[in-house]
Amino acid sequence: MTVIVVANPKGGVGKSTLSTQVAGYLARRGHTVLLGDSDRQQSASRWLALRPKQARPIVTWDASHGDSLKPPPGTTHVVLDTPAGLHGRDLKEVLKRADKLLIPLQPSVFDIMATQDFVAELQERRRSVGLPIGVVGMRVDARTHSAEKLRSFVEGLELPVLAYLRDTQNYIHLAGQGLTLFDVAPGRVQRDLEQWLPICRWLEH
Repeated sequence: MTVIVVANPKGGVGKSTLSTQVAGYLARRGHTVLLGDSDRQQSASRWLALRPKQARPIVTWDASHGDSLKPPPGTTHVVLDTPAGLHGRDLKEVLKRADKLLIPLQPSVFDIMATQDFVAELQERRRSVGLPIGVVGMRVDARTHSAEKLRSFVEGLELPVLAYLRDTQNYIHLAGQGLTLFDVAPGRVQRDLEQWLPICRWLEH
């Protein structure tokens, strides 16, 4: 069983968006997926409640109270959406479970500052666990000065940047229906699917 953790201590950076999309991709690939929601807002669980019955199944799990992970038999992949403020002992416990870690990051000075401290703590712990880590830029408009600031910042992280995902209403509209890019006709979201290719390769590696 592969556990993919999506984490950043800053709220509002796109953790739930990234988590649900990853779960949708893995389900599309035929994996048996559990979406664990340790975010107190339970955004991922609420999204799953909207998911149509005809969509590929994704099982939910409320991890907001620190319950032990007990996936249903046959689960092949767990995607864990973590809460804001994750650090210290809580971060250590999450990393113990993780096989891969994704860090979503938006082009905002506040997000960058919060992520900088998080990555410093993460790098210290990573040396002992050898955890694969990937950064994903969220809601990035390549034409803006803030996007350039983000690129400059992540270049110094010594972590792979998997993709910069554009700011588009596709994520919002699909989330409102409990769907992902991987649940609809590819022609509707072709540009976004192209941006996801390196993330998908990293997930399957």
